[in-house]
Amino acid sequence: MIQRIYLLTAILVCYTGIVLSQTAFQVIPLGVKGGSDESNLSAYLVAVKGTSNYVCLDAGTIHAGLQKAIERGTLKGTATDTQKNLIKGYLISHPHLDHLAGMVITSPEDSPKPIYGLPFCLDVLKEKYFSWKSWANFGNEGEKPTLNKYRYTPLSTENEIPLDQTSMQVKAFDLSHAAPGQSTAFLLRDNKNYILYLGDTGADTIEHSQKLRQLWQQVGPLIQTKQLRAIFIEVSFPNEQPDKSLFGHLTPRLLMNELAVLDTYSGHALKGLPVVITHIKPSGDNEVKIKKQLQELNTLQVKLVYPEQGVMLEF
Repeated sequence: MIQRIYLLTAILVCYTGIVLSQTAFQVIPLGVKGGSDESNLSAYLVAVKGTSNYVCLDAGTIHAGLQKAIERGTLKGTATDTQKNLIKGYLISHPHLDHLAGMVITSPEDSPKPIYGLPFCLDVLKEKYFSWKSWANFGNEGEKPTLNKYRYTPLSTENEIPLDQTSMQVKAFDLSHAAPGQSTAFLLRDNKNYILYLGDTGADTIEHSQKLRQLWQQVGPLIQTKQLRAIFIEVSFPNEQPDKSLFGHLTPRLLMNELAVLDTYSGHALKGLPVVITHIKPSGDNEVKIKKQLQELNTLQVKLVYPEQGVMLEF
């Protein structure tokens, strides 16, 4: 009897380990590009696996992305109903149009929810976008009258805060985007699982900053313990782009240099980690070049993932 109990306990422990190693997050890309196609700009729905309580990481494209996901069978219903009911909040990395235009344009048909961001980002939303000078003020602050549909929720680089109507938490990190321009990385957590999303960012060597190194120091141990499920990070240009014309973006060479720094902080545990490549600028043959260069430079053997609009990813 005792041996049988030990056997059952061992099986249970093994099974639990398998369950914990399975999918933790589901991600629906609503927009994946970094350039001129306004129907396919940075926006990613993220939810805990098995739930439909999504937050949207950036919001360059919303309606067209939801329609594409519905056409592909990833989501059901109408784009408007899906936006109202499934998106529980927006996390905006920085206030450039290609990262928030979809949210602004669709705001008249949206439902009340929070907008999360660092204060520098929320200030621009209040002053430049949701003001009666450029658009109706759907926020709860700023130029009067306020329509109070969106609730500005400032993030801090010091503390993790809960995301409303989800089981997830988020912590923000400063990024440098064409210094002194700013951007944000969001580290989302559910229980002991994490996913990391970076808005636009330049490399530390080009930006003359330590922002990425500081981020890598924080998340490196999570890679070592297999708690970080994926990194979403941009590569906007191929290696041929001159440094003076990067405008706060990465190339394959610069990304791999940064991942090499991260690898040291992870105890050289980067092999196999999903790295989702975002914000490719689709001019000319940029996309072909970027993918080829990333493959050739991938000596760390990370799992390169190229998101498609409307196609679910699981991590």
